Amino acid sequence: MTGPEQASKAAITRGFTLLELLVVMVIIGLLAGIVAPQYFAQIGKSNAKVARAQIESFGQALDQYRLDVGQYPSSEQGLLALRNAPQQAARWQGPYLKRDVPDDPWGRAYVYKRPGQHGEYDLVSLGADGQPGGEGEAADVVSW
Repeated sequence: MTGPEQASKAAITRGFTLLELLVVMVIIGLLAGIVAPQYFAQIGKSNAKVARAQIESFGQALDQYRLDVGQYPSSEQGLLALRNAPQQAARWQGPYLKRDVPDDPWGRAYVYKRPGQHGEYDLVSLGADGQPGGEGEAADVVSW
């Protein structure tokens, strides 16, 4: 065989063996097994940081509300009192937040209680699991 026949036969025999493909797939799987957990752990930490920042922002708005009205909103009024004037708050000068009260980074409402067990009010995000307590990404993010 000479010329074009030899070139086409060489082109046909080129390629990867099944063993080479399996080795590449194992390497990709190992990399994914190492990188993916670290990536998702960073997402969980980011959500906790966002919740902490939002709780701090709510705390500042609640303090301004208290300065104007004389007391923090009741548990029934909740954080909505920072955007809409409650009927019992004659000296309300808000809104104290530029936007509506967002849900926490996990899509659930923040828990606001007045009086609180840890201060004049308690403000909590229940974390990824939506249950009190927890560790890691499931840990509560609190105002105290």
